Parts: sequence; structure tokens; C-alpha cells
Amino acid sequence: MTYIYRMKKLRTLLAPLALILLAAPALAEKIPLKDLSAYLNSLTTAETQFTQVNADGSIATGKLIIKRPGRVRFEYAPPDKSLVLASSGNVAIFDAKSNQAPEQYPLTRTPLNLILAANVDLSRAKMVVAHTESKNATQVVAQDPQHPEYGQIALVFTAKPTTLRQWVITDDLGQQTTVILGDLKTGANYSATMFNITDEVERRGGSR
Repeated sequence: MTYIYRMKKLRTLLAPLALILLAAPALAEKIPLKDLSAYLNSLTTAETQFTQVNADGSIATGKLIIKRPGRVRFEYAPPDKSLVLASSGNVAIFDAKSNQAPEQYPLTRTPLNLILAANVDLSRAKMVVAHTESKNATQVVAQDPQHPEYGQIALVFTAKPTTLRQWVITDDLGQQTTVILGDLKTGANYSATMFNITDEVERRGGSR
């Protein structure tokens, strides 16, 4: 996929979000941190289609399922067909092109942990390093106050009603991954087995 093609595709994917932001009333005020915290804590479950823009410019799509606290499932669409699971304090990356066991690391080492926590409190000291309003959207940049070296997550919300639209994760190497969310479907009941890393390893044939 050429660079020019990727950029054209990225502009096409971002266009719906731009329209949403421009459609909001002018001179909007940024959403208070306490309201954003309450909103995130209300998201016990959520499902949506997503578009992911990686640091190298490559683009992937798929389905995202969140079950707070601490569980998430990224199902990547063909031709990727990879899977990322988070549960029991760990993140596992199942590479569809690999015969190796999934790469695993602690969930606490990724900024995504900040919105999967049992109690999200964006007003916590030194957690939010930026809180701004631009083009009728509120952006919050957050980090682990005890481990800022783990990276940051920039969350983008629109108001009335408050809705999470996208996030950008900057990892410990400074590389950025953007996840653009579709319409969130909330309130569904998902089995814990959907997020169980051990079950998924066994389903795929053990450690391979």
C-alpha cells in the first residue's frame, strides 16, 4: 500500500468524525473532568467498529468490545485477522500470521489501562496533563501519575450527550496509534470467556 493511497484512505476514514465535530454548536465549552470520569465509569460494556491508524501509516479495521473493568477485545478484520485481548491484568497479542504463543505484557504498562480501571478519576493529581477544547470536541491527555514513562493516551469526546470518539496512544517509545471509534453500543452482556487469554490460547492449539 503506497503512502499516497494510505493518506487518501485515512482522509476518507476521518471525514465522518470531522463532520460530527463541525456539526456541533460553535463556541462549545470543554467537558469537565468530573463529567468525563462519570461517563467512562458508566461504560460497563461497549461495542463498536473501529479504524486503527498505526505509527507506520498502515490502517486496520475491526470490532472492539469493552467490558470494564480491565477487559477489552480487538478483533481485526481480514486480511489481518489478528486478535488482542486484555483481561486479568494482562494484554495478549495473537498474531494470525505467527505460529508462536501470543506476546503478553501487563495491562498497567499501556495507557489504555487508565480508561479500563474499575474507577476512572481524571481529576487525580498529575494524571491529566492537558484538557482542551478544539473544533467542538474535548481532548484529554492522561498518563499514569506513578509511571509517566509508560506513555500517554489522548481521549477525544463530543458533548450532548458525552461520547468517546477516538483515542491516540503514545507508547514509551514515542510511537502513536490512533483508534477511531464508530457508534458505541452500550449495555450488552458479554461472557468473561470472550476475554480469557488462556482459553483463547487453548482454542488456538495451546502454545503452538
